Amino acid sequence: MRRSAIIVGCSVALSAAVTSCSAPAATDTAAGQKAPKSGYLATSDASFKGSGPLTVQLDYDTVEAGGLDPQTAATARSWSIESLVYEPLVTIGPKFEVEPLLASSWKQPSATEYVFTLRKGVKFGNGRALTTADVVGSLQRLLKSKAAYAAQLGPVKSVTASGPDQVTVRLTKAYTPFLAALANTPAAILPMKEIDDGSLDIKKEMLGTGPFVVKDHKQDQYWNFTRNTSYRDAENVRISDLKIEIVPQEAARLAALRNGSAAFVNFNNIDSMDQLTGTRDAEAVSQTNSDFYYLIQNSKNPDSPLADQKVRFALNSALNRKEIASVALGGQGRPTGVTPSVLPGACDPAKLPAATARSADPAALKKAGTLRLAVYTSEPAVGQIAQVIQQQLAKAGVTVKIEKYDDTTFNSKVFGAKPDFDLAIGWFAGYVDASMVSRWWNPVQAGFSSTFLNDDKTLDALIDDAGSEPAGADRTKTLAELCARVDSGAQMLPLVTRPSVVGYRTDRVSPTLRAAEGYGNILRDIAHYTLPDAK
Repeated sequence: MRRSAIIVGCSVALSAAVTSCSAPAATDTAAGQKAPKSGYLATSDASFKGSGPLTVQLDYDTVEAGGLDPQTAATARSWSIESLVYEPLVTIGPKFEVEPLLASSWKQPSATEYVFTLRKGVKFGNGRALTTADVVGSLQRLLKSKAAYAAQLGPVKSVTASGPDQVTVRLTKAYTPFLAALANTPAAILPMKEIDDGSLDIKKEMLGTGPFVVKDHKQDQYWNFTRNTSYRDAENVRISDLKIEIVPQEAARLAALRNGSAAFVNFNNIDSMDQLTGTRDAEAVSQTNSDFYYLIQNSKNPDSPLADQKVRFALNSALNRKEIASVALGGQGRPTGVTPSVLPGACDPAKLPAATARSADPAALKKAGTLRLAVYTSEPAVGQIAQVIQQQLAKAGVTVKIEKYDDTTFNSKVFGAKPDFDLAIGWFAGYVDASMVSRWWNPVQAGFSSTFLNDDKTLDALIDDAGSEPAGADRTKTLAELCARVDSGAQMLPLVTRPSVVGYRTDRVSPTLRAAEGYGNILRDIAHYTLPDAK
């Protein structure tokens, strides 16, 4: 999430599978599968044969309590940057299917057992070969940690080396999102030999099996990466030097793309797409994300009208999510329930209780009085969403006062020990299985939400059921019930999906860009970008 909280997947804030992503029992998923091009916004031009440097500009740097340790990384920005160096056993395809990565294949002999065969020829950036001990040690280290993402791996019972190139993971019970959870950077395989013998401080240094190695880094200013010569496919990585410049000002990134001083940038404002119209050799695209914005209604303040479920549901019923997506996000987002609407098996937001209510309860709305809506200022869309919500609730007779804060103050007021807000807007990483993000609606399990979210045991049971049921009609039904329970309780309300806008110079780089992204990784596939021949 970004700037809204905390945990896993978002950006500075909250952020965050297997819907048919897991391999069928007793089958073997082979490496090298290719997804159809329809899953991409752009694919690299094979006629580009050049190699050399590439400059990227991003709006902010990764800042983690655990430094550069990928296992404690809780933000999508960290996942993106660290994925340049670190790789997990499996990855995600363009349509959210699980594909092999460091594991060349896997078998699932039963619902609770996974056997991974490691890819041959994999080496860390220091030239040492990957071993089963690295895999076993990495997963065990993550499971023993207090990192938020560890919960996404589910009920793991054991991780053992079951052969010279095989690792077996056993679960205490079936857990459908297991493979999808393995596909994110916090589950990456680490150089356990170097970590254990103390020759590597993983909080300060990065050493992985991925296509790049870190040359140097100056916090909030830049990252310099070079091609990893030990990478198994190094000869096909066209980018020899990758510079990531941290440029907070959107206008400055826009100017850099226009003048060619940067070849690839990210934007927070949907309007940037229009501002690039007519700019020669510049292209901007909006990537669909499973990430979504949400509205917190602080139900744990006993003196607040929001302690009353009827008031919260009435406010929910007064919201028009289609209008929020259209006005605040320029039509680039879409309404969603707690299961991200872009994922397989997701519930239909148009069928949720608030969406099908004939009207909001006027008596309950009258009790709402005046409400304070907290937003953070680093992301323009958040303020735009707040304004639309303010207008919609005004039509329902509810006064909303928008309170704007810098990220640090916002996080303190919303996610601190003593929350000081009525309403607040944040965003979650939606992940790649429809059930994964729902775990944050269990405040006991999530932790960060326990100060403003009342625990709902019925909802907790639905969350557990959705995680254990195999993909299919029964699970889809459970997910729909889960969405309806969240919508009726109206404590933390999914609103609309969060688009990701990237711009690039067509004369400087030919990128491969997914049409949809589940882990917020705007740098995914960068090792496959092609560059034009030097002029």
